[in-house]
This record gives sequence, structure tokens and C-alpha cells, in this order.
Amino acid sequence: AADGIDSEAEDGEIVDNEPDDAARSVIPPPTTKHLLEHSWTFWFDNPSARSRQDKWGNSIRPIFTFSTVEDFWGVYNNLHTPSKLATGADFHCFKHKIEPKWEDPICANGGKWTVTFPRGKSDTSWLYTLLAMIGEQFDYGDEICGAVVNVRSKQDKISIWTKNAANEAAQLKIGRQWKEFLDFNETIGFIFHDDAKKLERAAKNRYTV
Repeated sequence: AADGIDSEAEDGEIVDNEPDDAARSVIPPPTTKHLLEHSWTFWFDNPSARSRQDKWGNSIRPIFTFSTVEDFWGVYNNLHTPSKLATGADFHCFKHKIEPKWEDPICANGGKWTVTFPRGKSDTSWLYTLLAMIGEQFDYGDEICGAVVNVRSKQDKISIWTKNAANEAAQLKIGRQWKEFLDFNETIGFIFHDDAKKLERAAKNRYTV
């Protein structure tokens, strides 16, 4: 199950803690793991850990770094999907050593594409976004810093953060490809982090696709 550990044994899975000799002999040897091009880190910002005095970002914590396909599935299958997260939660997956903050030097001159969903309806798109990122399916994958899902009372938002907001060709390609991967047909917009910092909610989309 995507939102927790499967309590039932899979077909053929040996449940005994002490398998007998016959069972032990048929357990296959460990296989080589499939390395990803980049290591990635999941970060979680827990709304219940924030105080009103907290500056944004103070409660965000890295929770797991993975660098292989198998390790990704190992952690993903034991994490809550967005529909099971508390309202106000922010869940990030960023390239290792890039912090999901405007102040991070790699993010500072970047921006983000955002797709919006009704509350609880983003699970599949969040997974497809993660798979497209870690599987290097974007032509301008080097531009991508990471992705975040924001769970709010009426809607979920998934954003892809990129490095060089002024590189219009790269941003437009990322936006178009992302919509294709998600089979998303509505218009999406790209906001520069600089605009978001200065104008907050009044920041306007610089690009749309």
C-alpha cells in the first residue's frame, strides 16, 4: 500500500522469522540496486510542530535520502500519500543537498510551476511527478531542484521548483512536459521566487502553458 506498510503477506512471502532449511535455500540472493542519476531527500514540514512565532521554514526537516530505485520504493511505500496528510502539511522531494527554501543558493534565482487539485485528489499526480523527476524524464532535468505538495483545507498544490527562472525556454519545456506526464489539461503558471518574496500572494505568473 502506498500509505503504509502492507499488513498481509505478499504471495510467496515467507512470514516465519525462522524459516526452515528448505525455505531458506530458495530465497534468492540480493540483487544489484539500480542507481539513480541523483540522490534525493524527502523533507517534511509538520503543521503541528510550528508555532505562530516561527519564521517560515524553521520547522522543516529532512527525513530520508535515497539514491536507488529500490530505496525510493522502500520509503515511498511507508510514507503517507498527500490525501492522508494533515491540513497545512508540506512534503518535499529535492535533490540531495538542495534545501527547499528560497534562500538556498541553488533555488535563489529560480521559480516554480504549480498544479492545483481538489483536496485529497493529488496522490497519483504526486507519484507521477516524483517518478518523472527521479527517472530523469525531463529534457531540462538539470534545471529541476525538486517538488513539493502543499496540503490545504480546500485544495492540494504540487509545485516543481527550478534553478534559473529567467531561462524561459527551459521553464516552458518543463511545464509542458510535466502536464503531459500528468495528463493535465488546464493552464498552469510559473512564478519567479523573487516575485513571490516581494509581492507574496500578489505575485503574477511570468509564464503559462
